[in-house]
Amino acid sequence: MTDILGYRAKFGVLGPSTNTTVQPEMDEMRPAGVTNHYSRIIVDNAQALSNASFLKGTTLIDQGTVEAVKGVMTCAPDYLVMGMSAVTFYGGAKGAATWQQNIEEVAGVKSSIGSVSVVEAFKAIGGIKKVAFLSPYYPVANAEVSNFLSDYGFETVADHPFQAPTWTAIAEITNNQVRKVVDQLNNDSVDAILQVGTNLSMARLAGRLEAELAKPVIAINTATYWHALRSFGIRDQISGFGRLLEEF
Repeated sequence: MTDILGYRAKFGVLGPSTNTTVQPEMDEMRPAGVTNHYSRIIVDNAQALSNASFLKGTTLIDQGTVEAVKGVMTCAPDYLVMGMSAVTFYGGAKGAATWQQNIEEVAGVKSSIGSVSVVEAFKAIGGIKKVAFLSPYYPVANAEVSNFLSDYGFETVADHPFQAPTWTAIAEITNNQVRKVVDQLNNDSVDAILQVGTNLSMARLAGRLEAELAKPVIAINTATYWHALRSFGIRDQISGFGRLLEEF
């Protein structure tokens, strides 16, 4: 028997309970016949963040992920889309692989995670060696992103941590703020601009910036959902989010 609405795929989409961006952005990317079933990882809204408290907060997200996975698996999704990013970069390529393997063992289905999805997006587009990225994180987490990218041969030439004061404040970072940072990060030595941090809304803005800058601008929610679709064999070209979903 086939699900009436999710006749092509049912995706379990997971994100922290404080995250207000993953669900609407990924719903906008959803093609006909694919349904998203959101599961919240219960976590308090972190206050007065610092390097230490940011790491502690992401650890709490990590600890709540398994229960959220078990919850969404009750609707029998075909595939998981992991809408949290920081923890997927920790420990470099090896750490990401171990984290993903643990999740898939619990779920019994395959998944797309932010860190690996970004790498696969870079590979699909091609010609990317030097990257600049922005995040809502604190510097300690940006260092983990740089380390992860270096494991795959990508050099970080510049980065910017917004250092959002709470988890929910991440979603309050404006398009104008993002534009200013992208302008600061971008130069002729940068092959691509990357945004990480799934509660920072940039999916549609990335598509506009990509056209303006004439170089790849990748939002992590776009990369992760693109990776899930393509991994599941769904090749629909979806406009409004940049070349990744339109061409690859």
